[in-house]
Amino acid sequence: MTRKHIVTENTFRTKTGYCHILPDKIVLTGSGVIGGAVKAMVGDRIGRILVFYSVFAVFAAYYTWIAVKREEHLGALVFGGVALFLVYNVIRSWNNSATPVLDRSTIQSVVFKPATPGLTRAYFEVHFTDVRRRPKRRLIMLPGSLTGGLEETELALKIMREEGLISG
Repeated sequence: MTRKHIVTENTFRTKTGYCHILPDKIVLTGSGVIGGAVKAMVGDRIGRILVFYSVFAVFAAYYTWIAVKREEHLGALVFGGVALFLVYNVIRSWNNSATPVLDRSTIQSVVFKPATPGLTRAYFEVHFTDVRRRPKRRLIMLPGSLTGGLEETELALKIMREEGLISG
């Protein structure tokens, strides 16, 4: 059985589905194969991804140590760089959240980050507090340039501004 997506006037596409801006909350829904895969792998928590990155960082650090002992400088540099990159991303993502529903009353700010053509896609950083009053950050990734990202980014910015979630 296939589910049809109902598009409302305050809905825009995201990387893995749709973002619905409602009067009292923001709801993120997944769609298609990518949305289903993200839901199965991540769920509502980012912890699984951080554990996954951490395990790979430990293996990369181990192979760095092995390469140093063998005096394989290029291998040590590559594996060391990978380990540092993964550890940096785990630390940077520590307060991220994958929650699909954000109550508007808990949102402190919404920041738009524009795309870097050919490198990154545009996204929104939603800063909010969770049920324990801890500050969290939810990223809303917008579609890439190959899937109509520019038009969808303009629509998303327009909706966020009209709803008073972002200024400018």
